[in-house]
Amino acid sequence: MEIYKNPLLTVDIVIICPDDNIILIKRKKNPYKGFWAIPGGFVEYGEKVEEAALREAYEETGLKVELDHLLGVYSDPDRDPRGHVISICFIAHQIGGKLKADTDASEVSKFKWEELKKIKLAFDHAIILRDAYNFIKNYKK
Repeated sequence: MEIYKNPLLTVDIVIICPDDNIILIKRKKNPYKGFWAIPGGFVEYGEKVEEAALREAYEETGLKVELDHLLGVYSDPDRDPRGHVISICFIAHQIGGKLKADTDASEVSKFKWEELKKIKLAFDHAIILRDAYNFIKNYKK
């Protein structure tokens, strides 16, 4: 029997606040422990990616969100040091909950778009946030 090696699947959620700030979490675990990151995580077996995004947003930030757009699929085999991990990334907004760090997050905070260039971001999240910024800027036209 031939065994195939397949990539793992994750979701990332760019949460846009009413004041146009972005929600990021500070990672509690490696890889990238202590770096800021977009909330997200692994899709569980039998779970839709949309359900995973809602679950991960709530687990890591305490916020209930509504998914607004599919931003993109990020599949560079080197984007995660743990191996080939593909992320489906959504743009969302808060519809409830209270901002608090939980599960894999040691902190959670709001950031202005211009602050994102000054902080250490995990994985390829600088690329994802650049794409989100460009999408939102063009979408609002």
